[in-house]
Amino acid sequence: MTFFDIFSNKRLKEPRKINILVDHREKNSLVPSHLASQGIGVRFQQLNVADYLFGNIAIERKTINDLKSSIISKRINAQLLELKQYPKPLLLVEGIGNEDLYEGIINENALRGFLLSVALEYQVPIIFTQDEEDSARYIAILAKKKENKHPSLRASKITPTEEQRLQYILEGFPRIGPKTAKKLLAKFKTIKNIVNASEEDLQEILGKNEEIFSYLIKHEASFDDMDGQEDT
Repeated sequence: MTFFDIFSNKRLKEPRKINILVDHREKNSLVPSHLASQGIGVRFQQLNVADYLFGNIAIERKTINDLKSSIISKRINAQLLELKQYPKPLLLVEGIGNEDLYEGIINENALRGFLLSVALEYQVPIIFTQDEEDSARYIAILAKKKENKHPSLRASKITPTEEQRLQYILEGFPRIGPKTAKKLLAKFKTIKNIVNASEEDLQEILGKNEEIFSYLIKHEASFDDMDGQEDT
């Protein structure tokens, strides 16, 4: 459609409508309404990957508390890999200024290490915003700068392998990181075998770490339940 400027004979083109696909769970936030107020078309849909999609850009939005919870549960690892199925992935962390990034349920150095990992290992850019309105402003600027091609929906959820799932569980033990978890799985194969292993066998990998041994003994029953899940 074209319009005529009443003060000249020139035709004016109708402004191109910019549309963004938004995951249906984002209805609980104010970001979509702030986007709409800036003239951005919002279409809600169940997205397999990311919270906001437009062109070749995929944005995962996290509040500070959600980010910390997803680091502890390790859910964020799969989400970052899923984001990288798109040419331009972006992690948006919301709440800076309203909440202390380094206070709460996760050690501040662990959080710093994670942020460095996102930038250097996953190579996903991070944007920090103050609130929902600020987040919408960043997204709107990006959407207006990029050609509004229809985003691909072929990206899919990444299901961790059985070995990765067990490694995540082991890394929840006191003082067990990825390297030690991999060594334990290489030697004992299953969590049940680790729990039932002799102290001497465990010492080959763990050394004389009484904290880990005490944890294993205390939670032996719950680990037996996990073995039932492993066999299914």
